[in-house]
Amino acid sequence: QVQLVESGGGLVQPGGSLRLSCAASGRTLSNYGMGWFRQAPGNEREIVASISKIVASISRGGPNTYYEDSVKGRFTISRDNAKNTVYLQMNSLKPEDTAVYYCAATRSYYSTSATEYQYWGQGTQVTVSS
Repeated sequence: QVQLVESGGGLVQPGGSLRLSCAASGRTLSNYGMGWFRQAPGNEREIVASISKIVASISRGGPNTYYEDSVKGRFTISRDNAKNTVYLQMNSLKPEDTAVYYCAATRSYYSTSATEYQYWGQGTQVTVSS
């Protein structure tokens, strides 16, 4: 069982930055592909970014990452194995980035599909507004 706890959300002005953290307990995150998702009111949950598990990543030329088109060049997903934590650095934030952000873990190498993630955090609110 993996327990995930997100932190770092808040209110930020357009153009600002936030770093979300996802701390894990119960298992070593290096054995899991990780993803950040977001859900705005009235919208479906969507993938923001994902990063492959450490195990087997070298043989696959990894670690591999994926970014949703609207966040490419602005967001960066990373992992700190020593701290068992995954991060989402968000720069140049826009009002349309406003949502609840969730981190999730998958036993797969990595995935862009929410249905393939077995473990979820409780979410952290990000609001981009002037």
